[in-house]
Formats: sequence, C-alpha cells, structure tokens
Amino acid sequence: MPVVEIKQLVKKFGQFSALDGIDFELDEGQVHAYLGPNGAGKTTTIRVLLGILRATSGEVEIFGKDAWKHSVELHRRLAYVPGEVNLWDNLTGGEVIDLLLSLRKDGKNHKERRDFFCKRFELDPSKKCRTYSKGNRQKVALVAALASDAELLIFDEPSSGLDPLMEKVFSDTVLELKKEGKSVLLSSHILSEVEKLADRISIIRAGKIVQTGSMEEISRVAAGRTLEELFLSEYKEAN
Repeated sequence: MPVVEIKQLVKKFGQFSALDGIDFELDEGQVHAYLGPNGAGKTTTIRVLLGILRATSGEVEIFGKDAWKHSVELHRRLAYVPGEVNLWDNLTGGEVIDLLLSLRKDGKNHKERRDFFCKRFELDPSKKCRTYSKGNRQKVALVAALASDAELLIFDEPSSGLDPLMEKVFSDTVLELKKEGKSVLLSSHILSEVEKLADRISIIRAGKIVQTGSMEEISRVAAGRTLEELFLSEYKEAN
C-alpha cells in the first residue's frame, strides 16, 4: 500500500480549478519530487494532504486513511516544512523546536535527535527567533521536522534561504532518511537537488500532472535533455 495515494483530486476555489484530476503515489522509502512553476498547484496539493484544505472531489489517503477525516491522527506520523517559516519572535529557536515536538504526543524523547540536527545544521538554539536570518528560521523548521522521527516528511521548498553548504547537508540528510525507509515528498525549484535525490518525479502545470514517472522514465521522456530543460519546456507551454 502506498504511503500517499491521490486519485482524481479536484480542488476548486469558486469557479477556479486549482487542481484538476490529480493522480499521485508515494511509496515507502521513496523520495518523490513534485515540480512545477509558481501557481501550478503544488502547495494546494500539499495543503490538501495536510488536511488544511478539503478536496472538492477525489480520494486523498495517507497510510491508507483519509487525509481530511483523520488529519489529527496522521499528523503524529508526518512532519512538514514550508518554504516560508513564521516563528514566535520572543522564543528561542530551541524553545520553538521543543514546543513543536511536544505537540506530537507520541511518547518519544526527541532531545537526542534535536541536539544532533541542531549541530548538523549549525543552528544555535539559544538565540531568540527575532534575531534569526531567513536561513536560520528555515533551519528551525527543518530541525523540528527531522527530530520528530516522522515516517513521512513533506518538504515544500525546504532549502529556501539556505546557503550552498547547508543545501548539501539537507540533501545528505534526505538520502539518509531514504536509507532508513522513510518517505519524502519534496517540492523544490533546485533541480540539481531533485536529480540527486528523487526516485520519482511528477511535474504539475495549471493544476494537471503533465509528466510523471521514475527518474529513468523521465530521462527517456527528456530524450537527451536535462531535467532543467524538460521542466523549462513544460513551463513555456504553460505561458
């Protein structure tokens, strides 16, 4: 059974169809990259998965359970990092991480993993969040997600604001998660990162999946073009 399974997902806002018949699967131990230009429907898909938005029609399941009806239960098994992170300015990074981890109520002691990832991402958790740069705010969200030991990690532009060194640290961490059998949904504009990490790729344009498959299948579709060239060709068709 797939970790994430989406069948004919439609999400409308009034007369506008943000998602128009999306089919999507993410298997255990797999990294599935979800690509597309801004406004294509990537974040809307993720918000439906998280139970923030309710689907207009279609089926959306995580671990075999309805993502909307069982969202609270499912959130104990997944972690999410957005591309724009908002924190409590008067709390330290460590306090925010501990607060987020305490909400999981899974009975696990996350301190060892928290300290490990703070060190790996070179985050000083003693500083107030108002003093953090965008990159350090992103690190707080990443550490909280990774320290949770979640089975499914959903990353929506997770490298936003990170310097090249920390991008490399993030990529190495995702490869380790895959070896541990964890599943990752990755939305990213850094295509070199995607090529290195992804087992499968789906490209969305104007609310529809226009390309999907394994890296090998996508390479055959690209017919000698790089992933970037394939992506740009799909983007140009959208305009």
